[in-house]
Amino acid sequence: MDPAKTDLTHEDLEACPIFLGMAGIIDPPREEATKAIEQCKGAGITVKMITGDHIDTAKAIGGEMGIGDGEHALEGKELQRMSDEELREAVQKYDVFARISPEHKIRLVTALQNDGYICAMTGDGVNDAPALKKADVGIAMGIKGTEVTKDAAEMVLADDNFSTIVAAVEEGRRVYDNLKKTILFILPTNGAESFLIIASILFGAVMPLTPVQILWVNMVTSVTVSFALAFETIEPDAMLRPPHPAKEPLLSGYFLWRILLVSVLIGGGTLIMTTLMLRDRWDANIVNTVTLNAIVIPQMFHLFNVRSIDNFALNRDFFSNKIAFLVSGALIVLQLAITYLPFMNKVFGTYPIEWDDWLYPFGLGLAVFIIIEIEKAIMRSVRKRRALSGHR
Repeated sequence: MDPAKTDLTHEDLEACPIFLGMAGIIDPPREEATKAIEQCKGAGITVKMITGDHIDTAKAIGGEMGIGDGEHALEGKELQRMSDEELREAVQKYDVFARISPEHKIRLVTALQNDGYICAMTGDGVNDAPALKKADVGIAMGIKGTEVTKDAAEMVLADDNFSTIVAAVEEGRRVYDNLKKTILFILPTNGAESFLIIASILFGAVMPLTPVQILWVNMVTSVTVSFALAFETIEPDAMLRPPHPAKEPLLSGYFLWRILLVSVLIGGGTLIMTTLMLRDRWDANIVNTVTLNAIVIPQMFHLFNVRSIDNFALNRDFFSNKIAFLVSGALIVLQLAITYLPFMNKVFGTYPIEWDDWLYPFGLGLAVFIIIEIEKAIMRSVRKRRALSGHR
């Protein structure tokens, strides 16, 4: 063209233009996003692409990232003609939705929720705010997202990166598992004390612990061993299992059984030990001190049981939580202090015992540890058989 020409018209194309070439631009998916989608599949999380782009673009990108099969997608104009029931079926069939309007997003979220799914929705524009508000978890972009979108969301991605959502799910599962472990540890502690005291009253035996000693047991386990569970690393299979049902209680039937079993093992074992000592005419002060340690030390052993709810405790991650070993050492130091320091003997009514007397609380703790590991192995075998029979 003449360098002086400033505009182009269709008539200019009639002057036999010369083909020089073509230029193409692509906005490739982030590599970490593709990996995150693969993690989602393993974790039982379905990822659906909802975009305003052309349907061919959506299918191609979806296929590249592992969303859908790269061939099937639903367009907004087709969705518009569907009834709510038809949409409920379509949202199960398709994973890629193209040329979607804000109204369509709300219908898609509603359809998933009506089928009992927990639905998260991402967005960055003002028009996305209603869908984010409707979703169970609204996720706004922190960089590109508008203030309206951020206000409507429950979560804001500071880096606008999809893999951050997966990292949040992973951390959430770790926290949830650790919460369950803490409950599984603390309740048997109280259960063992209650069992010991109630059984002593029913059988007319001497009260094994004084009120101030019971206070000590609760205090020392709360500030030491139970504290360690907050630092537990994520379970190896945490991102390989499906999400737990939304209405599933923290205390399942199996948890209640484990709590009862550990309570009876620690409380019942301590009661039998105390009864035998008194029958053999041991000094009452020594019996009381040994009983106090027999309630506390087995809980330290039980800590290592609950570090893995279902799997074998002595695994390759046994030393991953250094805090567990530090607080166990602190617990032993505190028990030595209450047993041998004169001023603590006076305050808590304890008495210095011989070193071989420690065999009783540590022996009981080791027995509890072994029995619970055997119980876990049996339950793993039972669950495996049920899974195989259900598969067949």
